[in-house]
Amino acid sequence: MPVHHLLAGAVPAVAHVTLAAQGADSYALTSGRLWSIVAIGLALVGVVIGGLTLARPGSRIGTDTGRLGAVLTLGAGLAGAVAGALVVATSGGQLGTGGGLAGGVIAIMIGLVGAAVGGLALARAGRSTT
Repeated sequence: MPVHHLLAGAVPAVAHVTLAAQGADSYALTSGRLWSIVAIGLALVGVVIGGLTLARPGSRIGTDTGRLGAVLTLGAGLAGAVAGALVVATSGGQLGTGGGLAGGVIAIMIGLVGAAVGGLALARAGRSTT
């Protein structure tokens, strides 16, 4: 294949990459946005499990008076917060670029709430066993 065919194919690809670096479309699902959605989902799972554990410690999640649910809540909340922090660290620092900065910040906040609920449920589970 001649060299000019290779260059003709590479120029539009380079132009596409430089346009993508300037900013993403408002509705495009970029990798940063996808990871921030995953982090938010993980943090929300922690909050939901924590709410169920606090509401009914022994009946829904775990038979050891909610200790399993509390540990799951704490782990999911912290994992969501850490994943959100990684998204924020790699986002590029500007909103609207498709890096997932806003979603990462939301994931950190929800993850910290999930970790707090998990800590409360864990303290409650430890107190009820003694």
